Amino acid sequence: MTVTNPPAPTMAPGMRRPPMRLWSLEVVGARDINPRMRRVTLTGADLNELDHKPGQDLVLQMPLADGTTGRRHYTIRDLDKAAKRLDIDFVLHGDSPSGNWARDAKPGARIDAAGPRGRVVFDPAADWHLFVGDETCIPGILGILEILPSHARGWAFIEIADASDRQPVTCKAPVDVEWLERGGPGGPSDFMLKRLQSFQLPPGTGHAYLIGETSNVRAQRHDLLARGMAKEQISAEGYWRPGRVGGHDHIEERPH
Repeated sequence: MTVTNPPAPTMAPGMRRPPMRLWSLEVVGARDINPRMRRVTLTGADLNELDHKPGQDLVLQMPLADGTTGRRHYTIRDLDKAAKRLDIDFVLHGDSPSGNWARDAKPGARIDAAGPRGRVVFDPAADWHLFVGDETCIPGILGILEILPSHARGWAFIEIADASDRQPVTCKAPVDVEWLERGGPGGPSDFMLKRLQSFQLPPGTGHAYLIGETSNVRAQRHDLLARGMAKEQISAEGYWRPGRVGGHDHIEERPH
């Protein structure tokens, strides 16, 4: 059975998204970070021209089993423009085109990617920062933490299966990082929501970065809105949801 990507959200007449630049990439190395995360390092002749904000992703043209390609969004974990290299981390969860490609990636393998894209990026105007996500969001969350200025204040709640999913955190700012072990596979649940509800919002104007399974992110966003955070203070994106193949969900108010 051929699985197609869901249609793009409807836009107002006359509006068009600007085309994303296409990058031709070549694998130069791959290694396992932990039992469920594999890092693939890629190079490209023009990667010195790639401008991205930590937290943004590339849309990989992933080869599928039926010989076609599908769009798969993966966060840029690290970019060395001078060396023309970038790292992408893949969560390994069973038999999937992206996981299989990452497991089998050998130097010389090629893949095209478009971007960068994504709206979950650092807000320099905020007094404090709150990061919430599951293991699919670790590359994005850690990438943003690494660029926080030393005067920033932040909290990060990261949901993982078990302790083996933890990763080192490099950050100049005072950030409290909690690795929350759920003890099983991820999916729609109130596991992270309960932790978020017990978190007392600090004074000042903060910014929340909510990423993960779509229904979980939507519930977390509603909780923060109910507690007085403005929509503009919350960046929310569903990286995945059961039954969806490819693409991200932008979590916004649903039309009545």
